[in-house]
Amino acid sequence: MPTYATTADFDLSIDDIAEEAFERCGLQVRSGYDLKTARRSLNLLLAEWANRGLNLWTIQKQEKTLPATTTELSGVNLFGAGADAAQQIIDITDVVIRDSSNNEFSTTSISRSTYLNYTVKTTSGRPSQYYFERTINPTLFLYPAADTTYTLVYYALVRMKDSGAYTNNAEIPFRFLPCLTAGLAYYIAMKKAPDRIQLLKQIYEDEFQRAAAQDGERTSLFLTPKTYLPGV
Repeated sequence: MPTYATTADFDLSIDDIAEEAFERCGLQVRSGYDLKTARRSLNLLLAEWANRGLNLWTIQKQEKTLPATTTELSGVNLFGAGADAAQQIIDITDVVIRDSSNNEFSTTSISRSTYLNYTVKTTSGRPSQYYFERTINPTLFLYPAADTTYTLVYYALVRMKDSGAYTNNAEIPFRFLPCLTAGLAYYIAMKKAPDRIQLLKQIYEDEFQRAAAQDGERTSLFLTPKTYLPGV
């Protein structure tokens, strides 16, 4: 009778990913510098993923106190416990305002131009709109200004962790391991195997497309046409 594995915990360390990527380029890891350049390329690849849309495993729920008269939050008042922690935020996806009775009210994202053109930004009330300024040290602007103390609840898309030590594992879902390896092979090919760039780039894009297609929320979508009756 056939024998089957009893585990489902396959993973790759950073040096294993680098070795696989080099082999796809027709090369072998032969020196410490090979690993160093591979790790640098891997960190650049992870940074590039931040430009490709939502990575659901990097979304964190945050809750922050929103004192009365508050019009904006930044630094530790917005995220984390360190002075530079808010720099980890790439974007904010959803924001709700919770009152003292634990009722939660939705808010709407507005543009910089819309927020700028509000004449009186200190108008008092329950915040119903927000503008997220995506600078290196980001700021969340709220309108109207809080008329009492609330709790700000939001989901932040944050940076992925760096690769770190060669013995570390990449902090990604196992479904993205083929994509990560293919991407690193493509990045290494740009430096060491230019004859394989086009092939490895195509493989990488295909792997990313498949992985990203599965990294989404599976919810129903209902579209209702708007009826317009002239003269009514």
